[in-house]
Amino acid sequence: MRVAAAYDNGNVFHHFGMTSEFKFYEIEDGKVVSTEIRDTGGAKHRDIVFFLKDSGVDTLICGGIGGCGQRLLAENGIKLFGGVSGSADEAVEKLIAGTLECGRMDTGCCHHDHAYDDAEKN
Repeated sequence: MRVAAAYDNGNVFHHFGMTSEFKFYEIEDGKVVSTEIRDTGGAKHRDIVFFLKDSGVDTLICGGIGGCGQRLLAENGIKLFGGVSGSADEAVEKLIAGTLECGRMDTGCCHHDHAYDDAEKN
């Protein structure tokens, strides 16, 4: 299993579409066997989904995420645990233990009229 957590200074970042770093976790036999922090290279919103897919991620942990991001993740086979806050490492340990709970995922953004949304409507 390859898990990515939207990452900011050790914690789960609160806004998926603006995440500049992800921490990747390779999990085997119920244990984290390796981690890596990667910069998104400036990717935002929709492009982050493809960054994750190209990185082999099958599960994402993040804070807030809008409906467009949720839909794109689902369409690309990435399981979402959204509305998570606090330590990214602790969130992954809870995921492994089966106790990670999702919270409120709406970021409260008012910018969902960006070009990435318009391109998807066509």
